[in-house]
Amino acid sequence: MSQAPFKTLFLCTGNQARSLFAEFFLRSLQPDLFEVQSAGIAPAGVPHPMALQVLREDFHLDVSSARSKSWEEFRDVHFDLVITLCDQVHETCPDWPGQPVVALWSSPDPALTGGDEAEVHQAFWLVAEQIRRRVELFASLPFDKLDALSLVAETHAIGQSEDSTTA
Repeated sequence: MSQAPFKTLFLCTGNQARSLFAEFFLRSLQPDLFEVQSAGIAPAGVPHPMALQVLREDFHLDVSSARSKSWEEFRDVHFDLVITLCDQVHETCPDWPGQPVVALWSSPDPALTGGDEAEVHQAFWLVAEQIRRRVELFASLPFDKLDALSLVAETHAIGQSEDSTTA
């Protein structure tokens, strides 16, 4: 593991909600410890408006820099950590240079939620809250005291820390 800042990539399908949630939460919690990016394997092109609304209004984060990016943009970057936020991406995750820690923190895609605006907002908020809790656990790890194998175990355990169907 390299020294801080740790280059971290959150990866999902469209980079329109889940990976953006993780990116902005980690940036707000530990801006000096992590260099954070997010991307999608099939980027939507723009962040989901409800994801931006939830981050802005419910979590009071500045999302003016949010954009939907392709993982191809980061293909040659040597990340320390790559965290996938859906099973599909985890199964097709490319090999990254430098052999980063790769972990799965699966969450349901809130963009697939139907219903009225209140139901859609609730689905986005629940997924954002699940990801926020995981990011907080991750950011609180004693990185300076963990060897590589312990970091792998701890990062994987965070993704298993709660049943993803509760979101």
